[in-house]
Amino acid sequence: MHGDFSRLTFRPEKRYSAVLAQQGRIQLDADGNEQAAIQEYLRRTLVADLIGAHAGPVNETQDGAARCTAFEVHYRPAEDGTLASLTIGAGRYYVDGLQVDASVPRPGWPVHEHEHEREREHEREHERWTYWTQPDAYREEDDEADRLPEEFPFLVYLKVQERFISAVEDPGIREVALGPALPDTAGRVKVTWQVLPMRPADGFEPPAEPAAHRLRSAFDHWAARQGRTAARMAARAWRPDDAEQDPGIVQPGARYRGPENQLYRIEVHRGGRAAGEPARSATFKWSRDNGSVIFPIADITETWVTLAGLGRDDKLDLHIGDWAEVVDDAYLARAAADPLLQVVEVDLPGRRVRLGGEPRHGVGRSSLRHPYLRRWDQQADQAGGEPRFSHGTPQIIEGRWIDLEDGLQVWFAPDGEYRTGDYWLVPARALPGDVEWPRDLRGTPLLEPPAGISCGYAPLAWITGPDDRPTDLREQFTPLAHPVPRPGD
Repeated sequence: MHGDFSRLTFRPEKRYSAVLAQQGRIQLDADGNEQAAIQEYLRRTLVADLIGAHAGPVNETQDGAARCTAFEVHYRPAEDGTLASLTIGAGRYYVDGLQVDASVPRPGWPVHEHEHEREREHEREHERWTYWTQPDAYREEDDEADRLPEEFPFLVYLKVQERFISAVEDPGIREVALGPALPDTAGRVKVTWQVLPMRPADGFEPPAEPAAHRLRSAFDHWAARQGRTAARMAARAWRPDDAEQDPGIVQPGARYRGPENQLYRIEVHRGGRAAGEPARSATFKWSRDNGSVIFPIADITETWVTLAGLGRDDKLDLHIGDWAEVVDDAYLARAAADPLLQVVEVDLPGRRVRLGGEPRHGVGRSSLRHPYLRRWDQQADQAGGEPRFSHGTPQIIEGRWIDLEDGLQVWFAPDGEYRTGDYWLVPARALPGDVEWPRDLRGTPLLEPPAGISCGYAPLAWITGPDDRPTDLREQFTPLAHPVPRPGD
Protein backbone atom coordinates (compact mmCIF):
# COMPACT_ATOMS: atom_id res chain seq x y z
CA MET A 1 0.00 0.00 0.00
CA HIS A 2 1.36 3.39 -1.04
CA GLY A 3 0.32 5.35 2.06
CA ASP A 4 2.48 7.93 3.81
CA PHE A 5 3.52 5.69 6.71
CA SER A 6 6.55 5.86 8.98
CA ARG A 7 6.83 2.06 8.78
CA LEU A 8 4.62 -1.05 8.84
CA THR A 9 5.45 -3.23 11.83
CA PHE A 10 2.88 -6.06 11.83
CA ARG A 11 4.51 -9.52 11.69
CA PRO A 12 2.18 -12.50 12.22
CA GLU A 13 5.09 -14.74 13.26
CA LYS A 14 5.52 -12.61 16.42
CA ARG A 15 2.05 -13.74 17.61
CA TYR A 16 1.06 -10.37 19.05
CA SER A 17 -2.65 -10.13 19.88
CA ALA A 18 -2.93 -6.40 20.69
CA VAL A 19 -1.10 -3.08 20.85
CA LEU A 20 -1.47 -1.40 24.24
CA ALA A 21 -0.97 2.36 24.65
CA GLN A 22 0.95 3.56 27.71
CA GLN A 23 0.41 6.83 29.55
CA GLY A 24 2.71 9.70 28.71
CA ARG A 25 4.15 7.96 25.67
CA ILE A 26 4.41 9.25 22.12
CA GLN A 27 1.72 7.88 19.83
CA LEU A 28 2.95 6.73 16.42
CA ASP A 29 1.05 5.93 13.23
CA ALA A 30 2.82 2.55 13.17
CA ASP A 31 1.24 1.53 16.49
CA GLY A 32 -2.31 2.29 15.39
CA ASN A 33 -1.77 0.62 12.03
CA GLU A 34 -0.33 -2.47 13.68
CA GLN A 35 -3.37 -2.76 15.95
CA ALA A 36 -5.66 -2.55 12.90
CA ALA A 37 -3.53 -5.17 11.11
CA ILE A 38 -3.62 -7.53 14.12
CA GLN A 39 -7.41 -7.32 14.36
CA GLU A 40 -7.83 -7.86 10.64
CA TYR A 41 -5.43 -10.82 10.62
CA LEU A 42 -7.22 -12.50 13.54
CA ARG A 43 -10.64 -11.91 11.98
CA ARG A 44 -9.66 -13.22 8.57
CA THR A 45 -7.93 -16.24 10.06
CA LEU A 46 -11.03 -17.07 12.10
CA VAL A 47 -13.35 -16.75 9.08
CA ALA A 48 -11.07 -18.93 6.93
CA ASP A 49 -10.83 -21.57 9.68
CA LEU A 50 -14.63 -21.71 9.96
CA ILE A 51 -15.72 -21.70 6.31
CA GLY A 52 -12.58 -22.58 4.34
CA ALA A 53 -10.53 -20.76 1.72
CA HIS A 54 -13.59 -19.50 -0.17
CA ALA A 55 -17.35 -19.87 0.29
CA GLY A 56 -20.61 -17.96 0.32
CA PRO A 57 -23.67 -18.10 2.62
CA VAL A 58 -26.84 -19.89 1.53
CA ASN A 59 -29.92 -17.68 1.68
CA GLU A 60 -33.52 -17.79 0.52
CA THR A 61 -34.06 -16.31 -2.94
CA GLN A 62 -37.13 -14.67 -4.45
CA ASP A 63 -38.29 -17.94 -5.98
CA GLY A 64 -38.24 -19.63 -2.56
CA ALA A 65 -35.11 -21.68 -3.25
CA ALA A 66 -32.24 -21.76 -0.78
CA ARG A 67 -28.86 -21.21 -2.41
CA CYS A 68 -25.89 -18.87 -2.48
CA THR A 69 -26.52 -16.04 -4.94
CA ALA A 70 -23.22 -14.21 -4.48
CA PHE A 71 -21.08 -14.41 -7.64
CA GLU A 72 -23.46 -16.84 -9.30
CA VAL A 73 -22.24 -16.73 -12.90
CA HIS A 74 -24.26 -17.30 -16.07
CA TYR A 75 -23.03 -17.00 -19.64
CA ARG A 76 -24.90 -14.58 -21.91
CA PRO A 77 -24.17 -15.18 -25.63
CA ALA A 78 -23.60 -12.34 -28.06
CA GLU A 79 -26.77 -11.10 -29.75
CA ASP A 80 -28.11 -8.02 -31.53
CA GLY A 81 -24.67 -6.52 -31.94
CA THR A 82 -23.69 -6.98 -28.29
CA LEU A 83 -20.67 -8.93 -27.12
CA ALA A 84 -20.84 -12.11 -25.08
CA SER A 85 -21.02 -11.38 -21.36
CA LEU A 86 -21.52 -12.88 -17.92
CA THR A 87 -24.12 -12.05 -15.30
CA ILE A 88 -22.80 -11.88 -11.75
CA GLY A 89 -25.11 -12.57 -8.83
CA ALA A 90 -25.26 -10.11 -5.94
CA GLY A 91 -24.37 -10.96 -2.37
CA ARG A 92 -21.44 -11.61 -0.02
CA TYR A 93 -18.69 -14.12 -0.62
CA TYR A 94 -15.55 -14.84 1.41
CA VAL A 95 -12.08 -15.37 -0.04
CA ASP A 96 -9.16 -16.09 2.31
CA GLY A 97 -11.32 -14.74 5.14
CA LEU A 98 -11.93 -11.43 3.34
CA GLN A 99 -15.53 -10.37 2.77
CA VAL A 100 -16.24 -9.58 -0.89
CA ASP A 101 -19.51 -7.78 -1.54
CA ALA A 102 -21.07 -7.93 -5.02
CA SER A 103 -24.18 -5.97 -4.03
CA VAL A 104 -25.22 -3.35 -6.56
CA PRO A 105 -25.75 0.11 -5.03
CA ARG A 106 -29.14 1.57 -5.92
CA PRO A 107 -28.85 5.21 -6.96
CA GLY A 108 -31.03 7.88 -5.41
CA TRP A 109 -33.64 9.77 -7.40
CA PRO A 110 -34.38 13.48 -7.66
CA VAL A 111 -37.18 14.73 -5.44
CA HIS A 112 -39.28 15.57 -8.53
CA GLU A 113 -39.08 12.01 -9.93
CA HIS A 114 -42.53 10.36 -9.98
CA GLU A 115 -42.09 7.77 -12.71
CA HIS A 116 -42.45 4.80 -10.36
CA GLU A 117 -42.58 2.27 -13.17
CA ARG A 118 -39.38 3.62 -14.62
CA GLU A 119 -37.76 3.32 -11.19
CA ARG A 120 -38.81 -0.32 -10.83
CA GLU A 121 -37.53 -1.06 -14.33
CA HIS A 122 -34.23 0.60 -13.49
CA GLU A 123 -33.87 -1.55 -10.37
CA ARG A 124 -34.60 -4.73 -12.31
CA GLU A 125 -31.92 -3.86 -14.83
CA HIS A 126 -29.29 -3.08 -12.19
CA GLU A 127 -29.86 -5.74 -9.54
CA ARG A 128 -26.75 -7.61 -10.69
CA TRP A 129 -23.43 -6.84 -12.28
CA THR A 130 -22.27 -8.10 -15.66
CA TYR A 131 -18.81 -8.94 -16.97
CA TRP A 132 -18.67 -5.53 -18.69
CA THR A 133 -20.14 -3.41 -15.88
CA GLN A 134 -18.40 -4.92 -12.83
CA PRO A 135 -16.96 -2.02 -10.83
CA ASP A 136 -13.27 -2.90 -10.42
CA ALA A 137 -12.27 -4.77 -13.60
CA TYR A 138 -12.55 -1.96 -16.20
CA ARG A 139 -13.09 -4.24 -19.18
CA GLU A 140 -13.01 -2.43 -22.55
CA GLU A 141 -15.27 -3.74 -25.31
CA ASP A 142 -12.94 -2.33 -27.97
CA ASP A 143 -10.03 -4.36 -26.62
CA GLU A 144 -10.12 -7.89 -28.02
CA ALA A 145 -7.93 -9.11 -25.15
CA ASP A 146 -10.74 -8.20 -22.72
CA ARG A 147 -13.44 -10.18 -24.51
CA LEU A 148 -14.58 -13.54 -23.27
CA PRO A 149 -12.98 -16.59 -24.95
CA GLU A 150 -14.74 -17.81 -28.08
CA GLU A 151 -13.65 -21.40 -27.50
CA PHE A 152 -15.32 -23.59 -24.91
CA PRO A 153 -14.92 -24.77 -22.23
CA PHE A 154 -13.29 -22.14 -20.03
CA LEU A 155 -13.16 -21.39 -16.34
CA VAL A 156 -14.38 -18.18 -14.65
CA TYR A 157 -12.75 -17.13 -11.40
CA LEU A 158 -12.78 -14.35 -8.81
CA LYS A 159 -9.71 -12.22 -8.08
CA VAL A 160 -9.72 -10.21 -4.85
CA GLN A 161 -7.30 -7.55 -3.69
CA GLU A 162 -7.07 -4.76 -1.11
CA ARG A 163 -6.07 -1.24 -2.16
CA PHE A 164 -5.05 1.81 -0.17
CA ILE A 165 -7.29 4.77 -1.01
CA SER A 166 -6.14 8.34 -0.42
CA ALA A 167 -8.09 11.58 -0.54
CA VAL A 168 -6.88 12.05 -4.12
CA GLU A 169 -8.80 8.93 -5.15
CA ASP A 170 -11.79 9.67 -2.90
CA PRO A 171 -12.17 13.41 -2.14
CA GLY A 172 -14.96 12.58 0.30
CA ILE A 173 -12.28 11.47 2.78
CA ARG A 174 -11.18 15.08 3.29
CA GLU A 175 -12.79 17.12 6.06
CA VAL A 176 -13.68 20.51 4.52
CA ALA A 177 -14.05 22.01 8.01
CA LEU A 178 -10.25 21.92 8.31
CA GLY A 179 -10.01 24.91 5.98
CA PRO A 180 -9.28 25.82 2.36
CA ALA A 181 -5.87 24.09 2.39
CA LEU A 182 -7.72 20.77 2.85
CA PRO A 183 -4.93 18.99 4.73
CA ASP A 184 -4.63 15.27 4.19
CA THR A 185 -5.67 12.95 6.99
CA ALA A 186 -6.12 9.17 7.23
CA GLY A 187 -6.57 6.91 4.21
CA ARG A 188 -8.81 3.91 3.70
CA VAL A 189 -8.41 0.28 2.63
CA LYS A 190 -10.79 -0.92 -0.07
CA VAL A 191 -11.64 -4.47 -1.16
CA THR A 192 -11.66 -4.72 -4.96
CA TRP A 193 -12.81 -7.72 -6.99
CA GLN A 194 -12.75 -8.87 -10.59
CA VAL A 195 -14.59 -11.72 -12.30
CA LEU A 196 -12.25 -12.94 -15.04
CA PRO A 197 -12.01 -15.77 -17.56
CA MET A 198 -9.07 -18.13 -17.34
CA ARG A 199 -6.98 -17.88 -20.49
CA PRO A 200 -4.34 -20.30 -21.84
CA ALA A 201 -1.57 -17.83 -20.99
CA ASP A 202 -2.59 -17.97 -17.32
CA GLY A 203 -1.15 -21.48 -16.98
CA PHE A 204 -4.23 -23.25 -15.61
CA GLU A 205 -4.35 -26.96 -16.47
CA PRO A 206 -7.90 -28.38 -16.25
CA PRO A 207 -8.26 -32.05 -15.29
CA ALA A 208 -9.00 -34.68 -17.93
CA GLU A 209 -12.31 -35.35 -16.21
CA PRO A 210 -13.81 -31.90 -15.49
CA ALA A 211 -15.96 -32.83 -12.52
CA ALA A 212 -16.61 -29.98 -10.09
CA HIS A 213 -14.42 -31.34 -7.30
CA ARG A 214 -11.53 -32.01 -9.70
CA LEU A 215 -11.81 -28.51 -11.18
CA ARG A 216 -11.75 -26.98 -7.69
CA SER A 217 -8.67 -28.99 -6.78
CA ALA A 218 -6.86 -28.02 -9.99
CA PHE A 219 -7.77 -24.38 -9.43
CA ASP A 220 -6.50 -24.45 -5.85
CA HIS A 221 -3.14 -25.73 -7.13
CA TRP A 222 -3.07 -22.90 -9.67
CA ALA A 223 -3.98 -20.29 -7.03
CA ALA A 224 -1.23 -21.58 -4.73
CA ARG A 225 1.31 -21.00 -7.50
CA GLN A 226 0.13 -17.39 -7.88
CA GLY A 227 0.91 -16.78 -4.21
CA ARG A 228 4.48 -18.04 -4.47
CA THR A 229 7.32 -16.02 -5.87
CA ALA A 230 10.98 -16.81 -6.47
CA ALA A 231 11.99 -13.17 -5.98
CA ARG A 232 14.15 -12.34 -2.95
CA MET A 233 15.81 -9.09 -1.92
CA ALA A 234 18.03 -7.81 0.88
CA ALA A 235 18.81 -4.24 1.95
CA ARG A 236 21.52 -2.57 4.00
CA ALA A 237 23.17 0.73 4.78
CA TRP A 238 26.60 0.23 3.31
CA ARG A 239 29.53 -0.46 5.66
CA PRO A 240 33.19 -0.74 4.59
CA ASP A 241 34.80 -4.18 4.77
CA ASP A 242 37.20 -3.14 7.57
CA ALA A 243 34.57 -1.50 9.79
CA GLU A 244 34.71 -4.31 12.35
CA GLN A 245 38.53 -4.14 12.69
CA ASP A 246 38.65 -0.34 12.91
CA PRO A 247 35.40 0.81 14.56
CA GLY A 248 36.94 4.06 15.80
CA ILE A 249 37.09 5.48 12.29
CA VAL A 250 33.69 6.59 11.04
CA GLN A 251 33.85 6.90 7.30
CA PRO A 252 31.33 9.12 5.50
CA GLY A 253 30.03 6.21 3.44
CA ALA A 254 29.70 3.77 6.33
CA ARG A 255 26.09 4.48 7.23
CA TYR A 256 22.74 5.70 6.01
CA ARG A 257 23.37 9.38 5.32
CA GLY A 258 19.84 10.61 4.64
CA PRO A 259 18.86 13.76 6.56
CA GLU A 260 15.43 12.36 7.47
CA ASN A 261 13.73 9.12 8.39
CA GLN A 262 12.27 7.50 5.28
CA LEU A 263 10.24 4.48 4.29
CA TYR A 264 11.80 3.32 1.05
CA ARG A 265 9.67 1.33 -1.34
CA ILE A 266 11.41 -0.87 -3.92
CA GLU A 267 8.76 -2.04 -6.39
CA VAL A 268 8.96 -4.28 -9.45
CA HIS A 269 7.82 -2.31 -12.50
CA ARG A 270 8.26 -4.65 -15.44
CA GLY A 271 7.96 -8.27 -14.45
CA GLY A 272 9.90 -11.24 -15.79
CA ARG A 273 13.49 -12.31 -15.23
CA ALA A 274 16.62 -10.24 -14.80
CA ALA A 275 18.63 -12.07 -17.46
CA GLY A 276 18.12 -11.16 -21.09
CA GLU A 277 17.94 -8.08 -23.27
CA PRO A 278 17.65 -4.76 -21.38
CA ALA A 279 14.48 -3.91 -23.30
CA ARG A 280 12.76 -7.04 -21.96
CA SER A 281 14.39 -7.78 -18.62
CA ALA A 282 12.70 -7.05 -15.30
CA THR A 283 13.03 -3.52 -13.92
CA PHE A 284 12.26 -1.82 -10.63
CA LYS A 285 11.47 1.65 -9.34
CA TRP A 286 11.90 3.14 -5.90
CA SER A 287 10.52 5.89 -3.71
CA ARG A 288 11.84 7.31 -0.46
CA ASP A 289 8.22 8.03 0.64
CA ASN A 290 6.61 4.62 -0.05
CA GLY A 291 5.31 5.95 -3.37
CA SER A 292 2.87 8.22 -1.53
CA VAL A 293 3.75 11.46 -3.36
CA ILE A 294 0.92 11.82 -5.86
CA PHE A 295 -0.74 14.72 -7.70
CA PRO A 296 -4.36 14.63 -8.92
CA ILE A 297 -4.69 15.19 -12.67
CA ALA A 298 -7.20 17.73 -13.99
CA ASP A 299 -6.37 17.41 -17.70
CA ILE A 300 -3.90 15.88 -20.15
CA THR A 301 -3.17 17.64 -23.44
CA GLU A 302 -0.51 15.79 -25.37
CA THR A 303 2.61 16.00 -23.14
CA TRP A 304 1.23 18.72 -20.85
CA VAL A 305 -0.45 17.54 -17.65
CA THR A 306 -2.56 20.01 -15.66
CA LEU A 307 -2.67 19.16 -11.98
CA ALA A 308 -5.42 19.91 -9.49
CA GLY A 309 -2.76 20.81 -6.95
CA LEU A 310 0.97 20.72 -6.28
CA GLY A 311 2.92 19.47 -3.29
CA ARG A 312 2.69 21.00 0.18
CA ASP A 313 6.39 21.86 0.19
CA ASP A 314 9.53 21.51 -1.89
CA LYS A 315 10.16 18.00 -0.60
CA LEU A 316 6.75 16.78 -1.78
CA ASP A 317 6.66 18.64 -5.09
CA LEU A 318 7.57 17.82 -8.69
CA HIS A 319 10.86 19.00 -10.13
CA ILE A 320 12.53 18.88 -13.52
CA GLY A 321 14.19 15.49 -13.92
CA ASP A 322 11.74 13.59 -11.72
CA TRP A 323 10.22 10.40 -13.08
CA ALA A 324 6.42 10.24 -12.97
CA GLU A 325 3.85 7.53 -13.62
CA VAL A 326 0.36 8.31 -14.90
CA VAL A 327 -2.04 6.19 -12.85
CA ASP A 328 -5.79 5.68 -12.61
CA ASP A 329 -8.17 3.02 -11.29
CA ALA A 330 -8.09 0.97 -14.49
CA TYR A 331 -4.29 1.12 -14.70
CA LEU A 332 -4.04 -0.31 -11.17
CA ALA A 333 -6.68 -2.98 -11.80
CA ARG A 334 -4.76 -4.28 -14.81
CA ALA A 335 -1.37 -4.18 -13.03
CA ALA A 336 -0.09 -2.19 -16.00
CA ALA A 337 3.55 -1.12 -16.37
CA ASP A 338 3.70 1.74 -18.87
CA PRO A 339 7.01 3.54 -19.40
CA LEU A 340 7.66 6.20 -16.77
CA LEU A 341 7.86 9.76 -18.12
CA GLN A 342 10.38 12.37 -17.05
CA VAL A 343 9.36 15.88 -16.03
CA VAL A 344 11.04 18.28 -18.46
CA GLU A 345 9.25 21.54 -17.61
CA VAL A 346 7.25 22.89 -14.67
CA ASP A 347 4.71 25.72 -14.97
CA LEU A 348 4.01 26.67 -11.35
CA PRO A 349 1.41 29.44 -11.97
CA GLY A 350 -0.55 27.17 -14.32
CA ARG A 351 -0.09 24.08 -12.11
CA ARG A 352 1.18 22.22 -15.18
CA VAL A 353 4.10 19.94 -15.94
CA ARG A 354 5.40 18.88 -19.34
CA LEU A 355 6.48 15.27 -19.60
CA GLY A 356 9.09 13.76 -21.89
CA GLY A 357 6.38 11.81 -23.73
CA GLU A 358 2.63 11.54 -24.05
CA PRO A 359 0.88 9.12 -21.69
CA ARG A 360 -0.69 6.09 -23.33
CA HIS A 361 -4.09 6.74 -24.87
CA GLY A 362 -6.92 6.04 -22.46
CA VAL A 363 -4.85 6.32 -19.27
CA GLY A 364 -5.44 9.29 -16.97
CA ARG A 365 -8.03 11.02 -19.15
CA SER A 366 -11.25 10.20 -17.29
CA SER A 367 -12.00 11.96 -14.00
CA LEU A 368 -14.30 9.05 -13.07
CA ARG A 369 -11.20 6.85 -12.79
CA HIS A 370 -9.41 9.24 -10.37
CA PRO A 371 -6.23 9.92 -12.39
CA TYR A 372 -3.03 11.15 -10.77
CA LEU A 373 0.73 11.39 -11.23
CA ARG A 374 2.88 9.30 -8.92
CA ARG A 375 6.45 10.50 -8.39
CA TRP A 376 9.33 8.01 -8.21
CA ASP A 377 12.81 8.95 -7.01
CA GLN A 378 15.31 6.90 -9.03
CA GLN A 379 17.78 8.87 -11.14
CA ALA A 380 19.71 7.73 -14.20
CA ASP A 381 23.09 8.88 -12.93
CA GLN A 382 24.45 5.77 -11.24
CA ALA A 383 28.19 5.37 -11.16
CA GLY A 384 29.49 3.53 -14.18
CA GLY A 385 26.11 3.67 -15.88
CA GLU A 386 24.78 0.74 -13.80
CA PRO A 387 22.08 -0.27 -13.47
CA ARG A 388 20.93 0.54 -16.98
CA PHE A 389 17.66 2.43 -17.32
CA SER A 390 14.76 1.31 -19.46
CA HIS A 391 11.91 3.82 -19.88
CA GLY A 392 12.63 5.44 -16.55
CA THR A 393 13.18 2.30 -14.48
CA PRO A 394 16.53 0.67 -13.62
CA GLN A 395 17.16 -2.89 -14.71
CA ILE A 396 17.22 -5.51 -11.96
CA ILE A 397 20.77 -6.81 -11.58
CA GLU A 398 21.10 -9.96 -9.50
CA GLY A 399 23.96 -11.08 -7.26
CA ARG A 400 25.47 -7.69 -6.43
CA TRP A 401 24.71 -4.68 -4.26
CA ILE A 402 22.97 -1.82 -6.09
CA ASP A 403 23.37 1.73 -4.77
CA LEU A 404 20.16 3.75 -4.43
CA GLU A 405 21.06 6.89 -2.45
CA ASP A 406 22.58 8.06 0.82
CA GLY A 407 24.30 4.74 1.47
CA LEU A 408 21.20 2.58 0.94
CA GLN A 409 21.87 -0.56 -1.09
CA VAL A 410 19.70 -3.45 -2.25
CA TRP A 411 20.59 -6.97 -3.41
CA PHE A 412 18.42 -9.16 -5.66
CA ALA A 413 19.01 -12.91 -5.31
CA PRO A 414 19.95 -14.87 -8.47
CA ASP A 415 17.33 -16.79 -10.48
CA GLY A 416 14.45 -14.60 -9.38
CA GLU A 417 11.19 -14.29 -11.23
CA TYR A 418 9.56 -10.90 -10.72
CA ARG A 419 5.92 -9.81 -10.88
CA THR A 420 4.75 -6.29 -11.63
CA GLY A 421 3.64 -4.62 -8.41
CA ASP A 422 5.59 -6.79 -5.96
CA TYR A 423 7.43 -4.59 -3.47
CA TRP A 424 9.72 -4.44 -0.43
CA LEU A 425 9.69 -1.77 2.30
CA VAL A 426 12.93 -0.54 3.88
CA PRO A 427 12.65 1.85 6.86
CA ALA A 428 15.77 4.06 6.97
CA ARG A 429 16.55 5.93 10.18
CA ALA A 430 18.78 8.99 10.39
CA LEU A 431 19.73 8.78 14.10
CA PRO A 432 21.40 5.33 14.02
CA GLY A 433 22.38 5.82 10.38
CA ASP A 434 21.00 2.41 9.46
CA VAL A 435 18.04 0.60 7.94
CA GLU A 436 15.61 -1.75 9.64
CA TRP A 437 16.07 -5.08 7.92
CA PRO A 438 16.21 -8.71 9.20
CA ARG A 439 19.74 -9.95 9.87
CA ASP A 440 21.36 -13.15 11.05
CA LEU A 441 23.45 -13.41 14.22
CA ARG A 442 26.52 -12.08 12.40
CA GLY A 443 24.61 -9.02 11.16
CA THR A 444 24.38 -10.18 7.55
CA PRO A 445 21.17 -8.98 5.84
CA LEU A 446 18.72 -11.79 5.08
CA LEU A 447 17.00 -12.33 1.74
CA GLU A 448 13.26 -11.65 2.06
CA PRO A 449 10.29 -12.31 -0.24
CA PRO A 450 8.17 -9.32 -1.30
CA ALA A 451 5.82 -7.76 1.25
CA GLY A 452 3.10 -7.75 -1.44
CA ILE A 453 1.14 -7.62 -3.61
CA SER A 454 -1.34 -10.09 -2.13
CA CYS A 455 -4.34 -11.40 -4.09
CA GLY A 456 -7.02 -13.96 -3.27
CA TYR A 457 -8.58 -16.30 -5.84
CA ALA A 458 -11.72 -18.43 -5.96
CA PRO A 459 -13.24 -20.56 -8.78
CA LEU A 460 -16.76 -19.58 -9.81
CA ALA A 461 -17.94 -21.55 -12.85
CA TRP A 462 -16.94 -23.90 -15.67
CA ILE A 463 -18.51 -22.66 -18.90
CA THR A 464 -18.97 -25.54 -21.35
CA GLY A 465 -21.03 -23.87 -24.09
CA PRO A 466 -23.21 -20.86 -24.92
CA ASP A 467 -26.45 -22.69 -24.13
CA ASP A 468 -25.22 -25.06 -21.41
CA ARG A 469 -25.82 -24.55 -17.73
CA PRO A 470 -22.46 -23.68 -16.14
CA THR A 471 -20.90 -26.04 -13.65
CA ASP A 472 -21.02 -24.18 -10.33
CA LEU A 473 -17.61 -24.26 -8.63
CA ARG A 474 -18.46 -22.09 -5.63
CA GLU A 475 -18.41 -23.45 -2.11
CA GLN A 476 -21.40 -22.72 0.13
CA PHE A 477 -22.12 -22.72 3.85
CA THR A 478 -25.33 -22.43 5.86
CA PRO A 479 -25.33 -19.62 8.44
CA LEU A 480 -26.61 -20.39 11.93
CA ALA A 481 -30.28 -19.38 12.09
CA HIS A 482 -30.25 -19.13 15.88
CA PRO A 483 -27.53 -18.75 18.51
CA VAL A 484 -26.14 -21.99 19.87
CA PRO A 485 -27.74 -22.56 23.31
CA ARG A 486 -25.38 -22.38 26.24
CA PRO A 487 -25.42 -24.83 29.17
CA GLY A 488 -28.09 -23.78 31.68
CA ASP A 489 -30.17 -21.76 29.18
